[in-house]
Amino acid sequence: MGTYIVKRLGQALLVIWLAYTAVFIAVQSLPNDPVTIFLSTDSAVDPATIAQMKAYYGYDQPLFVQYFSQLLGLLRGDLGYSLSNGSEVATRIGEVAGSTLVLAGSAFVLSVVFALIIASAASLARGGKLRKALLNLPPLMVSIPVFWLGLLLLQLLAVQLGVMSLFPDGSFMSLAVPIFVLAVHLSAPIAQVLIKSVQEVNRQPFIEVLRAKGASEAWIFYRHTLKNAAPAALSIAGITIGALLAGSVITETVFSRAGLGQLILQSVTAQDIPLVQGLVLLTAVVFTAVNLLVDLIHPQLDPRIVTSTSGATRSLVA
Repeated sequence: MGTYIVKRLGQALLVIWLAYTAVFIAVQSLPNDPVTIFLSTDSAVDPATIAQMKAYYGYDQPLFVQYFSQLLGLLRGDLGYSLSNGSEVATRIGEVAGSTLVLAGSAFVLSVVFALIIASAASLARGGKLRKALLNLPPLMVSIPVFWLGLLLLQLLAVQLGVMSLFPDGSFMSLAVPIFVLAVHLSAPIAQVLIKSVQEVNRQPFIEVLRAKGASEAWIFYRHTLKNAAPAALSIAGITIGALLAGSVITETVFSRAGLGQLILQSVTAQDIPLVQGLVLLTAVVFTAVNLLVDLIHPQLDPRIVTSTSGATRSLVA
């Protein structure tokens, strides 16, 4: 188990390093350095000032020096400085990250609840038509665009019914509705994979043995089927973190919430490349960390098999 953890941790660090390298190469591939691009719309800035800013932000250094100085800064949690106001990128992100964390975290929990409800109802439904409707629900949910559902609920709840404000006012509805919008879209792939995994587990011989012994379908589902089907759903839940972050940006924009979504729009509009770079790296770190956590939880759900350092599989009991 110790080897498994070390291997997964090493893979996570490798992914973060590759993400940093890809972002660095992308920035260096731009026609000009970030300072020149940022000041390109201001014709009043003289070349001497541009040269001073390049020296201040380190963009006059050789690429080799820039690469490793920024990499060391990333290891220390230093993401550089924003060109738009001169403050630390990490500070600007930290000022709004809490709002996005509440939105994304709550939506993720609610999406898991939605997926469990749909999978349980579809698996235990007695009527054929009801079961078919529940099975078709996840594809319908995943096809609904986040922005469209958000605008539709704003029109209905804020404009027509007047039960919520068009802009965040700290009320329960101003937070619950964005969470619901994001959770609906996110829960669909989790529910689809969970339903498919449940169907596969139900075809296993031990399920037939339990039925032959007189166990009820509900008892079998909650005591055996769901536990064995959970690892597949857990994997897709980790992968959907990327969709969760992208959906948070769209949801915050639709509902005018202050958060990483608004910060991304502002940084792109202002051509503040260091800030954009910091946000991309933060996304990569969060995505990698969540998937590392999923990999570490997997052996707890299914302790029989763990990936060895050689790529083969072996029994934890052995």
